[in-house]
Order: sequence, then C-alpha cells, then structure tokens
Amino acid sequence: MHLHQLIAAERARQRPRLLVAGIAAAAVSASSVLLLGLSGWFITASALAGAAGIASAQAFNYLLPSAGIRLLAILRTGSRYGERLVGHDAALRALARIRPALFSSLAAAPPAVALGLSTGEASARLVGDVNAVEARFVGLSARWGMVASLVSGVALLHLAGPAPALATGAITAAYLLLASRLATGLQAPGREAQRAAGRLKETYATLASAAPELRAYGLESWAAGRIDVRSADLLAAQNDVTAGAGLFDLAGAAATGLAAVGALALSADQPLPMAALAALGAAMTVDGTAAFARGLERRGASWEAEARLDAVLGAAAPPLPARPAMAGAPVVRLAEPAALLRPGTVVAITGPSGCGKTTLLETLLSLRPVAPGRISLGGVDLAALPPGAARRCFAHAPQDAALLAGTVRDNLRLACPAATEAALWEALRDAAMAERVAALPAGLDAWIGENGARLSGGERRRLVLARAYLRPTPWLLLDEPTEGLDAATEERVLNGLRHQLARTGQGALIVTHRLAPLALCGSIIRMGEVGGRDGQQGPIAWTEQEFA
Repeated sequence: MHLHQLIAAERARQRPRLLVAGIAAAAVSASSVLLLGLSGWFITASALAGAAGIASAQAFNYLLPSAGIRLLAILRTGSRYGERLVGHDAALRALARIRPALFSSLAAAPPAVALGLSTGEASARLVGDVNAVEARFVGLSARWGMVASLVSGVALLHLAGPAPALATGAITAAYLLLASRLATGLQAPGREAQRAAGRLKETYATLASAAPELRAYGLESWAAGRIDVRSADLLAAQNDVTAGAGLFDLAGAAATGLAAVGALALSADQPLPMAALAALGAAMTVDGTAAFARGLERRGASWEAEARLDAVLGAAAPPLPARPAMAGAPVVRLAEPAALLRPGTVVAITGPSGCGKTTLLETLLSLRPVAPGRISLGGVDLAALPPGAARRCFAHAPQDAALLAGTVRDNLRLACPAATEAALWEALRDAAMAERVAALPAGLDAWIGENGARLSGGERRRLVLARAYLRPTPWLLLDEPTEGLDAATEERVLNGLRHQLARTGQGALIVTHRLAPLALCGSIIRMGEVGGRDGQQGPIAWTEQEFA
C-alpha cells in the first residue's frame, strides 16, 4: 500500500469532519470579507453623517450596521474555533491510524530494510514526516476558505460596480498563479529541509545512545561538532525556505495593497462609504486566499515527507500464501549442519566468535533471510513461512536485547501481556532476578531508566532472560545467557533454567562460550572451521553428546 492510498482512505473515513471544517473555513472567509467591507462603509458613513451636522447624525441609522458588524464578528470567531477544532480532530484521528500502519509496515519489512533504519531515522519518519502529513490534512479546509473569499468578495464589490469586482478577481487570480510559481521554486529547498531534519535526528539519536562511550573516551566535543554540522545543514536549508516564504509574504502584501488601491480607484464615481467598502472588501478578498497560498509554500516539504514515508510503506514484505498452522511443538530440521531437533531437546551451539552462532538464531526468527531448503519448522520450509508464524515458535533472549524506558513490569509483559503477578515473579526467580527486583523501592513497578540504565549489565541480561521465560513457546533461543556473570550467579541462573525447562517441557538452543551451560544440554552443534582452507569457513560439525 502507498501513502496516498492511506491518505485517501482516511479522507473518506473523516469526510464528515472535513466537511464541517470546510464549511467553517468558508464561513470564516466570507464573514471576514463582509465584516471588513461593512466596517469600512459604516465608519466612513458615520464620519460623513457627523460632519454634516446634528440633524444628519440623528437621522443616520447606526443600529442596523453595528448589529451586523457584531454578528459577523461573532460568526467569524465561532467559525474559526470550529474549523481549528474539527480540522485538527480529523487530522489527529487520521494520524492515529496512519502511524500504526507505518510502524506495522516497518516491522513487516525484510530485516535488511527494517534493521537498516537507525532509531533516529525511523523516529524522524514516524514523527517529523507524519507531522508534515498532518499539516496537509489540516490545510484541506483552506480551499473552502479561498472559494468563499472569492465568491463573497466579488459579490460585495458588485455593490460598488462591476469594475472593482472584476479587477479584484483578476488580481487574486494573478496572485495565486504567482504563488504556484514560487511554490515550484521552493520544492527543492523544502525537500532538503525535510531531509536535513531527518539527518539531524538520526545523528543525535546515534550519538546520544553512545553517550557513555563518548564520555569515557573524551569525545564529547567531537560529538557536539557532528551535531553542529547537521544543525548548520538544517539551518541553511531552513534559511532557503524562509527566503522563499518571504517572497510569498511580499507577493501577498503587494496583491492585497494593489487590490485595495485598484478597487478604490475604480469606485471613484461612487459615494465615499461605498468606495471604502470596495477598498477594504478587495483587500480582505485577497487576504482570504493566503491560507491556500501558504499550503502551496509547504508543498515541497510535504512531498518529500510523503516520499520518505512511501519508502517505509513500500518496504513491507509481500504476503505469502496461507499455510495450515503448525500443530504443537514443531520439529526443527537443519540442512547444514544436518540436524533434527525434536521438541524438548536442549542443544548447545558452540564455536569461535564470528562463525555464525547468533546468525543461526536470528535466521530461525526470520530476522535474516534463509535459502529455501536450509531450515524447516514442523515440516514446513522456513523460507516459505510468514515471519510471524516462525516467531511464534521461539522465545528469544539475545545478548544485546533492548529494554523499554519503563518499569520492570512493562518490560516483562512485552513477552506476555496477560501474565499474572505470580507468573512474573516465577520468571524472575528462574532468572535469578527476583531478589534484586524485590529490593527495588517499587518492586515490579520500579522505573529502570532508558534501556535499563539503572540496572547493571548482568541484571539487564537476567531481566531479558525472565522476559523470554514468560513467552509461551515450544522453543527457547538463548544467546550467551550467562556471559558476564560470576560463578555463583551463573549457577543460580542455570538452576533456574533447568527448572523452567522441566516445568514447561520447552526445548532450547543455547549459544555459549562457557562450559557450565553444557551440563544442561543433551547435544552440541559445533560451528567453526573444520577442514576449512585459506581462511574460509569449512563445514559445520554436528556432534551428538550425552552428559551425565
């Protein structure tokens, strides 16, 4: 699906609100034109009546025009409030559906695409670029306002004669044509400003995530310099946009002044109050189209934002044909190494760093592409399975898992939102983390900071392990579950893992460099160079090994 299809669907869904916002915008423009024209006529007529003497002033009917002015002022204020309220409500409701659709597309994209976006870049697209789409939604009512301004202005000016009305219409058309030409020239700067904003957010997020390392190596000034460069690029792009916006403002002011002077000149044969009505009505007619012109000014940034969002939407993997669901715990079959892993099997994966142990786990989770025929789950080729179906078979505890900036409870319930309090504590006990959480001031509701900053590295690893235990799947994928732990804590973690496996009957694939976890395993997959030559990786060995 493309963004324009999403927007079209949301416009159809929000049509009643957008219609109300458009009618309100039309009422604002029409009442503004009539209010200024009537005010000009009333002030001028009142002044002439007062100058003509007491009898003329007493005969002048000021009640009816003043009541009309008050009515138009109230109508304009109320309509503007309604336009803003309903228009933004429609936009926010639309974005509440567009953002999840974008996030879902990003999550469903092939791993090479989804993981290729940094946190900052993904944030820039889901926040900054979507905000540009919001501005487009809010600006939809500007067309109604422009049409209402022209219609009411021309109708009002006809009271002073056809010439002021025709001249004002022609000047307004010329102004809109010029605004469209200026908008074309602003497309490139607007696009660059949107891209520069994305690059700044990406750089900031990347450097902020590495703040401890930057401080440790004394690179704060270097990092600040990188951000300054990105900020300068954004400032230069915004300056170009601002310069173009200045031309828009100049064109609008010139058109407004020209329309007022022209209408006044062409109304010279009319009474002075009518000439004032024509001049002020003409000025307001042109001014009523300014909101639409400003929408043209932002067109470049909006188009760039839509192109960037389309790249996210277009990255989603094509749907695979439906297959029957796998019943029960699936058998895992590997072609290389040739291995058949039955439910309940506990297998160690060992080998030197860089030989592909973590890659194997990520491939089972469909986080990496797999060639057809290499791996099957429950007799179904993994390459043909939808990623969601494969991931429902595994609970994963990676080495560098991310933690939410939230509470212990928030992080645990990512794996099982319906988990009970008792289940949370049992998972923490099996991960040798229950005592630590119980000692926190708020227990399960303790705030752990950005990516678990308030916990040590070993505590973060054990919290991730407890989270994996909560996910009701037939297989556990554990990547170095005891790395960095002291011997006593490692023993507690392994005893808890033994309890978890016995209680649930789950199977497990355990990547490890350490000897202690091997005591849990009935077999080993040894990965690495076996007969390799010239630095190339040889075949992967599969060794069946029973431990006492």
